[in-house]
Amino acid sequence: MASIKQRPDGVWRARYRDESGREHARHFSTKREGQRWLDEQTAALVSGMHVESARARMTLGEWASTWLQGYERNRASTVRQAKVHLRVIVADLGNRPLKAVRPSEVNMWVASLTARGYAPSTTYALHRRLSQLFTDAVHDGLIPRSPCSRRTSPPAPKQRPYVATTAQVWQLHDALPAHFRPVVLLGAFAGLRVAEIAALRVEDVDFMRGIVTPAIQYPAEELKTEASKNPIPIPAELAVMLNANPVQWGSDTIVVGAFGRPVSPYTIEQAFVAARETVAGLPAGFRIHDLRHYFASLLIAAGLDIKTVQARLRHASAKTTLDTYGHMWPDRDESSRAAVAAALVRSGQDLIPANA
Repeated sequence: MASIKQRPDGVWRARYRDESGREHARHFSTKREGQRWLDEQTAALVSGMHVESARARMTLGEWASTWLQGYERNRASTVRQAKVHLRVIVADLGNRPLKAVRPSEVNMWVASLTARGYAPSTTYALHRRLSQLFTDAVHDGLIPRSPCSRRTSPPAPKQRPYVATTAQVWQLHDALPAHFRPVVLLGAFAGLRVAEIAALRVEDVDFMRGIVTPAIQYPAEELKTEASKNPIPIPAELAVMLNANPVQWGSDTIVVGAFGRPVSPYTIEQAFVAARETVAGLPAGFRIHDLRHYFASLLIAAGLDIKTVQARLRHASAKTTLDTYGHMWPDRDESSRAAVAAALVRSGQDLIPANA
């Protein structure tokens, strides 16, 4: 329902009702202006692109505050990361009305992040967070479409992880106190992350069958994805080595401190940094997480296919595995050349004519 009428004072009043029956009205000095606005609003209603005028005036900063309240149902570490991103976004764009932000402005904002020295991975993460805000605003009916897209996104950072040598891995192992040595074993030969290593319990390891099944991460939180709970087969030799702390201390966790009690990832990382300084050739920023790269390189060098490597690394998708480790798979130039050459032979005779 829509109409436009002239008031006694000469002003034209245009009004319509939205899909919920709520009436909206505006006043114009000419009938042409009022009819144009009315046509725009009714067209938006028909196309499903209608947004209430009052809600459309909401700023990005106001929406970020509202959005965060709903997002806080996630785990604490996830919310903390979102708050870090939102501080940057709100400082730069918070006073802009949601409906006023254009793709060109997003492009300029991304360029400014790079100019201000943000790392490519951080710039990419900030754009993803901004895109998440706008996508949810569209879903909530605040704006008809998001200004963020692949066209405004910076390129995803390409990882070229440093892969330690086997000698360096064992030097790290030997440089740690005995009660911390399972950290290297679990990182380099099972691919566990530091929060998983700190929380890994004796009950999560089947020492007889040789299977590690991560279930929680430090302090006692559920793992982020179902893929992270995938079992990891380990050889009997590794199972025996992992059992050393529980045998000595009667501990509930595989990694313990100097007195046989569970320790935090921070404590583990501090000991790891001290051990790293004694190993020649390791980059200054080498982390416990980088032991996963060594684990991946072992699997790939052994000829395992992408789906198997994905399962052992407990990635949610093969794309993540390929994006990170695709360059480690050996080239198959000779294999592909031989396959094509075989197809060029028919009944034992070369397809290329003798007089060619």
